[in-house]
Amino acid sequence: MACAGSTERVSSPGDATGTLPEAFDPDRPWRLHHQVALRDESFGALAYHYGNRRLVFLRSRTLVELVEALETFDSASDALDAKTTAAQRPSYERALAGLAASEVIDAR
Repeated sequence: MACAGSTERVSSPGDATGTLPEAFDPDRPWRLHHQVALRDESFGALAYHYGNRRLVFLRSRTLVELVEALETFDSASDALDAKTTAAQRPSYERALAGLAASEVIDAR
């Protein structure tokens, strides 16, 4: 087992079957992963994935609201249009892509 300062790779991304997570496509429908719990915090929220044990910080209330609302929209693009301004959209789209890579959200 590698220690925190080690350069040894501990595990590869994906689930227990070795399946890699899907790349984020904003035109697809997304949702909060069924194994993720959100805990509200003053800065936004903490997302804990019970399957891969990752802890992810959602650093704005807008991002938390966006993630919580994803399932109610036909696509992530529709959710982004509803929850963010045109100027904010690129940064929130990148944030959703990061959350997809961390398996906090998944395509439905």
